[in-house]
Amino acid sequence: MSRIGKKEISLPKGVEVKKDGNAVTVKGPKGTLTTALVEGIDVKVANNVVQFTRSDEEGKSKAFHGLVRALVANNVRGVTEGFKKELDIVGVGYRAEVKGKEVVFQLGYSHPVRFAIPKGTILS
Repeated sequence: MSRIGKKEISLPKGVEVKKDGNAVTVKGPKGTLTTALVEGIDVKVANNVVQFTRSDEEGKSKAFHGLVRALVANNVRGVTEGFKKELDIVGVGYRAEVKGKEVVFQLGYSHPVRFAIPKGTILS
């Protein structure tokens, strides 16, 4: 049995999960996301917990069992936390600093690398 597919998804406060025909819709404070269900995979929502079951033991069904569960778990995380991408600079002598509307990287080249900050980016 799929180890990922067997895991339950606990829902944080303010998140709703509904099965709409052949799709699962997740609503939360940051929006709504929908994931299509694969034939043979069923969803049960009870007591703020989402569970996934499959109808047979075929290899494809096992793979899709874990896949669908992972996609819905990512949807739940997306409607609560939102999308975030972090940059880690690892190594001695590397650094980055924000100057105006661009980031200036010192990465060991003979020159600094300048990168324009996209609109809507939040720097912390």
